[in-house]
Amino acid sequence: MIRKLFRKMSNAQIISALSGTLCPLIDSIVIGRFLGVDAMSSYGIAGPLIIVIAAVGIMLTCGVQVRIGKALGSGDRDATDECYSSSIALSLFISILAMLMVFAAGDMLCMVLGAGTPSQDNLIAILTRDYLRGYILGIPFFFLSQIMTAYLQAMGKQRLLVISVAAMTVTDVAFDLLSVYVFNGGMFGIGVASGLSFLAAFAVGLVYFMSKECIFGFRMNAVRPSCVLDIAKAGSPVLVSQSCYTVRVLFFNLMLLKIGGSVAVAAFAVVSTIANLVYSIGVGAGSVTLMLSSIFYSDEDRTSLLSLVREMLGYTAFLIIITVSVVEIFSPAIIGVFLKGDRQCAELAVLGLRMFMIAVIFSVTDNVFKNYFQGINRTYITNIISLLESVVILIPCVLILSRFWGYTGFWAGVILGQILTFSTVFLMIWRKYGRVSVSPEAVSYLDPLFGAGADNCIEMTVTDEKEAVIASERFCGFCMEKGMEPKLVMRIGLCVEEIAINVIKHGFSGSGGNGDVDMRLVVNDDKTVLRFRDNCLSFDPTDYLKLHRDDDPVSHIGLRMTMGIVREADYVNTLGLNNLTLVL
Repeated sequence: MIRKLFRKMSNAQIISALSGTLCPLIDSIVIGRFLGVDAMSSYGIAGPLIIVIAAVGIMLTCGVQVRIGKALGSGDRDATDECYSSSIALSLFISILAMLMVFAAGDMLCMVLGAGTPSQDNLIAILTRDYLRGYILGIPFFFLSQIMTAYLQAMGKQRLLVISVAAMTVTDVAFDLLSVYVFNGGMFGIGVASGLSFLAAFAVGLVYFMSKECIFGFRMNAVRPSCVLDIAKAGSPVLVSQSCYTVRVLFFNLMLLKIGGSVAVAAFAVVSTIANLVYSIGVGAGSVTLMLSSIFYSDEDRTSLLSLVREMLGYTAFLIIITVSVVEIFSPAIIGVFLKGDRQCAELAVLGLRMFMIAVIFSVTDNVFKNYFQGINRTYITNIISLLESVVILIPCVLILSRFWGYTGFWAGVILGQILTFSTVFLMIWRKYGRVSVSPEAVSYLDPLFGAGADNCIEMTVTDEKEAVIASERFCGFCMEKGMEPKLVMRIGLCVEEIAINVIKHGFSGSGGNGDVDMRLVVNDDKTVLRFRDNCLSFDPTDYLKLHRDDDPVSHIGLRMTMGIVREADYVNTLGLNNLTLVL
C-alpha cells in the first residue's frame, strides 16, 4: 500500500511542485526572447529575494503538513480547524509585511542584491525594481495557494492540484504575452502576470474549500498564537534550507559578475530556471515524504516508515536519472528556447546546464533525505545538510576551483560540493551504526526501541476475502501466544475478519477492485490497539460503528462483540486512506 500511495501522491505532487517553477520558466522564456539580456540579467539578480519569498511559502506548506498530519493522524478535528485558521491568518500577515518591504525599501533591496542604485544610468537596477514591484502585488495569493496545496494533498485531492497548476500556467502565459505585445509592461508587467497566475491557482483550490465536502473551517477564535508558532517551528528546517540557498544564489551571482559579467549572470538565470523544473522531482517526492513520515512517526509505525524509506529512495532515483539524462542530451535545444540571438550567453548556458545536472542528482536526493529527517523529528540533521550543501562545503569548493579554471571551475565546484554533502548522510549513518549501509533499517535512522517490537505486534495486508480469513486466524494465534483470554481472542479474530471482508466487499468495488487493507495489532501492558487502514472508498466511521446496533442480534456479531470492549474508536480519512483505530 505504501508503494502505491507514495507513487500516486508523488506523481501528483511533482506536477503540483511545478506551481513554483512554471511561472519563472515562462517568465524566463518571455524575458529572454522579447526583452533582452539586460532584462534577463535583472531577473537573475532579483532571484535571491524571490527565493526568500518562496522559502517562506514553502515553510508555511511544510509546517502545515507536519501540523495537519499529526492532527489528522490523531483524529482531532479541533486541532485541524486551529491549524487551518492560524495558517490563513499567518499567510495574510506575512503578505502585508512583504508588500511593505518591497515598496518602501525597493532601492535598498536592489543595492543589496548587487544591481546597484536605480537611476537613468543603471538600467539593470531599474528593471530589477520594476519586476519586484509587479511580482509582490500577487504575493497574498502565492502564500494562500501554498498552504492550500498542503490541505488538498492531505485530503487526497491530487486532481484538483493538477488543475490548479494548469490554470496557473495558462494564466501566466496569457498575461506575459499581453504584457509584451499589448501593454508594453516591461519587467513590471512580467511580475504582475506571475501574481495573476497565483490568483488563478488559488481560485481553483477554492472549489474544494467552499464545498460541503471540506472538513476545514476558518474561525477567528480558532486562530491560536501557539498554533502559529507550531507551524513556524515545524517548517523552520525548510526556512533554514531556503535561507542557505538564498545565500548560495546571491554568492553565485556575485561570483559570476566577477568571472563573466552580466552575460554570465543571465546564463545562470536560464540554467537555474531549467534546473528548478528538475528539482520539482525532489520537491514533490520530498513533500510526500514529509507528510507520510510525520504521520507514520507519530503513529510509531516502524514498518510503514521502513517501506517509505525504501520507496522514496528507489522511486526518486528512477525519476531523477531519467530526467537528467534527457536534459543532458537535449541541452542545446532547451537553451535555444530561452535565448535568441546571443551566442556567447547561449554557449555559457549550455555548459553550465550540463555540468549543473550532475550536481542536481545529488541535490534532489539530499532534499528527499531532509524532508524525511524533518518528519521523524531529526530537524538538526535537516539543518546540517542545508548548511553544508549551500554554504559550508559548497562556497569553498566554488571559490577554490573557479580561481584555477574560471567559469568551468565554478560549475566543477558546484558538483564537488554536492557530492561531498551527499556523502555526509552516510557518514552520519556510519557514526550511528558503526557501518555504512544503504539498507532501509540504517537509512531510516530510527532508534532500535522505536515502535512496537515484533514480539508485541502483528501486521498483515489482505486483498481478498480468503486472505482476510487467514489473517483472522493468524491474529488469533498471536493473541493466544500473548496469553489473552480465549473470549477476547475470539472477539478480536471475528472483528478482524468482519471489518476486512466488509471493506473488501463494499470498498473495493468502488475503487476498481484494486485495493489493500492493512491490519495491525499492538499489545502493550496498558492497552491493546487494533488499527485498520485501506485505500478504498472513503466513508464515515459511523458506517462501521452503526453495524453493532443492528436489530438482528446475529448480524455483524464479530464487530458487535468487539465494540463491547472498545475504549476508544477513532477514524480519519487522510491522504485518501481510511484509518480506523480501536483501543481495546
